[in-house]
Amino acid sequence: MTDPVNDEVLIFVEGRTGRIRLNRPKAIHALTHPICTAMIRALTAWASDDGVDLVMIDHAEGRGFCAGGDIRHIADSAKGDGSEGRAFFHEEYRLNHLLFTYAKPTIAFMDGITMGGGVGISQPCSIRVVTERTMYAMPETGIGLFTDVGGGRYLSRMPGRMGQYVGLTGARLNGAECLALALGTHYVESDGIEALKAAILGNPGAIDAALRSAVSAVPPAPILDRQADIDRLFASDRYEDIVAALAADGGDWALATLKTLETKSPQACKVVLRLLAESARIDDFAEEMAMEYAVVVRVIQRPDIIEGVRALIVDKDNAPRWNPPTAAGVSDADIDAIFAPLPPSEAWTPLPNA
Repeated sequence: MTDPVNDEVLIFVEGRTGRIRLNRPKAIHALTHPICTAMIRALTAWASDDGVDLVMIDHAEGRGFCAGGDIRHIADSAKGDGSEGRAFFHEEYRLNHLLFTYAKPTIAFMDGITMGGGVGISQPCSIRVVTERTMYAMPETGIGLFTDVGGGRYLSRMPGRMGQYVGLTGARLNGAECLALALGTHYVESDGIEALKAAILGNPGAIDAALRSAVSAVPPAPILDRQADIDRLFASDRYEDIVAALAADGGDWALATLKTLETKSPQACKVVLRLLAESARIDDFAEEMAMEYAVVVRVIQRPDIIEGVRALIVDKDNAPRWNPPTAAGVSDADIDAIFAPLPPSEAWTPLPNA
């Protein structure tokens, strides 16, 4: 049975497994406020349901698991008073936190495109299956946003400076790279996914055995060959230092990476670096989400999100005019203001008892 108010996410119990299947194939299953609300409702009910042993999150059809949030709607909200955007992020972050603290096993199938909001609902899961079709990215700096939905925690805990590289550049990672960076827990060839799901649904209590039987040989992870370069060139938490290091290096990879960064919002890049530095010191995921919510509220009040969505999604001219246009124009005081805590009456809070 689907959720009666939202057929864009299919929610039902199969055997002893609670199933959440994203069902917006034309939008690569991008999350909306109603989808987040429906997922929260189901997860909350299943948490105390003795008939549900496991929660499985996947997508019904199409070429990706989840491409993110409905960013065009958020940008439209930002043109007005931003209230709908704030409400969406508040709900989405509650969903992220609920999954992170969920008492029952959860499994996400990161088959195909897994970006932004898709990262937010897959990374908290206890089991994260990746395939040769997985394309993971946190591309938010390209539209004037930042690595939210818990991205501060996940990226800041990657080895070396890998998180800074992934967060700033929006680098796309394949399944083997996700496994190497602990973004995925099991690598399964895509043609074995349906059989794995069937085995789990048939006996959720034997999920470990099903996974052992399904895992495939893992190909090399190319990004690991760049670890030394990334650690050296992205060593600083000051964005200008990273840009200077890439320019001074002068090698093909460094210059290509610099060219990529030149397309990103300077403000967003500085926000990402501050976020990862702060997140590395935060253990409580609720505290992480409260910080990220304060940041996103401030960011969507600024012009880059509207301009980024215009350039990449609406007009598709890929020529955003960032404001400020350069890193030098984004002061430490600007970043401090973005990271200032919200008044208690406006701050993010987790679900009761979550």
